[in-house]
Amino acid sequence: MDPEGYDNGTFNTHFGNLKSAETKRNLEIAKAIPFAKENEELVEYRFSDSTKKNSMWQLLMGLRKAELKDDALLSILYEVFGESYKTEGEYSIYVYYGAYDVPVKGTDKEWIEGSEEVYSFLVCVVSPLKDEYEPGNPEFGFLFPAFYKRSSDENGIYIFSAKGSTSQKELIGRIIGC
Repeated sequence: MDPEGYDNGTFNTHFGNLKSAETKRNLEIAKAIPFAKENEELVEYRFSDSTKKNSMWQLLMGLRKAELKDDALLSILYEVFGESYKTEGEYSIYVYYGAYDVPVKGTDKEWIEGSEEVYSFLVCVVSPLKDEYEPGNPEFGFLFPAFYKRSSDENGIYIFSAKGSTSQKELIGRIIGC
């Protein structure tokens, strides 16, 4: 994305099609959000029932259901970021889809073979560009839906901000529908 928020080109590539070095770099980028410092860099926000209609929540649910295979929905997400993300230079937006088998715990708190549910999620990472196409350290992003008490929580989203929760207020408001 350029500094004015216009899309400079997109590509939708499956992890399995990346070269080893690209896979490693993308994993590092993707892990920055879910493994950020909770309540400092990663803050949980809630969607209200009234903000779910005609909102980003619907877009995120659609992207998750499509497993990022719908380029039109991704274009809408990029548009939202382009309109609301405030920055000085060019930046990249990485969006990842993943699924995690939540292991079953027995009444004795020991792990049992099998899973309770499959937690499918989206990770979005915004990084400034250094050089031409090399992403810098992540500055903003989200993990949707939230993961609470070993289960998916579609009413919650974790929003990451490297500069704390006070930056990107307009975009955060746009995401959660305020």
